[in-house]
Amino acid sequence: MWLYVLLVSFLWAAVWFFRDRQMLSSFKDKYVFITGCDTGFGNMLAKRLDKKGFHVLAGCLTLKGADSLKRATSPNLRTMLIDVTNSESIRKAVEWVQTEVGGKGLFGLVNNAGVANPIGPTEWMHIEDYRKVMAVNGFGVIEVSLAFLPLLKQARGRVVNVSSVLGRIAANGGGYCISKYMVEAFSDSLRRDMYHFGIKVSIVEPGFFKTGLTNLEAIEASLRQLWDRMSPETRQSYGEDFIAKYVKVQNFIMNFFCDPDLSKVTNCMEHALQARHPRTRYSAGWDAKLLWLPAIYLPAFIVDIVLANILPKPARRVR
Repeated sequence: MWLYVLLVSFLWAAVWFFRDRQMLSSFKDKYVFITGCDTGFGNMLAKRLDKKGFHVLAGCLTLKGADSLKRATSPNLRTMLIDVTNSESIRKAVEWVQTEVGGKGLFGLVNNAGVANPIGPTEWMHIEDYRKVMAVNGFGVIEVSLAFLPLLKQARGRVVNVSSVLGRIAANGGGYCISKYMVEAFSDSLRRDMYHFGIKVSIVEPGFFKTGLTNLEAIEASLRQLWDRMSPETRQSYGEDFIAKYVKVQNFIMNFFCDPDLSKVTNCMEHALQARHPRTRYSAGWDAKLLWLPAIYLPAFIVDIVLANILPKPARRVR
């Protein structure tokens, strides 16, 4: 019996391996719109797709980011300013893309724009802190996707949504993990609903990488701002030295886990756009594959205990 199991497993792996490496023959007639191209993953992806011959339509938040990207790429790459939290800005982006693609439709949409801060203990947050992050990472992804669906259906295109390993395991408080869980659920429902229209939807789940989202100075400044606005009673329950210890742990985690090689993420995005059979999910980074995703399948109480012992303990804890 075990021989048959091994044989079936080997055949399945061989078929998957062969199928996964089948690529589209040409990209010269393919238009891809990417959000969040000022820096980080989006910026690198736009440059790499431009070199491969895609018609890259890069959405940037700032004029500085757009100008810098245009100077580093070919004249074929086009840029536009877009704020994914603003419905009017999204509407203008759709009209601009429609003019650019003509009757070809939009082959690829990459929802990459995102923010992280504020992150920290849940009790330190206000409801506006959640709204701020979810407006970009969650509702921004949803509204942009819905707005571009007609153009995607026209080209039988594909959507690539950038989530995170923290969209599978909530390791900290704040809106980031919640917004990435939202991206996961929205992407799954969108993929199933668009199946009959030939639209493919992929989710990229990066681990920790050195980008603006993991900038240590920004994280520390955000944490101290949260700490300073708390009531004296709440601060006393944690202890005056808690913030220093928390910052120290965050710095250690970011220095230890953050990978400087952003191409591990953009490789996944490129595969989702170039492969004949893109994967449903891509895990980018050694920490994603070897730590965070395996932790998902552990009993929750084990993960709870580990995280409780990694992070500093409040002064007035009861256990």
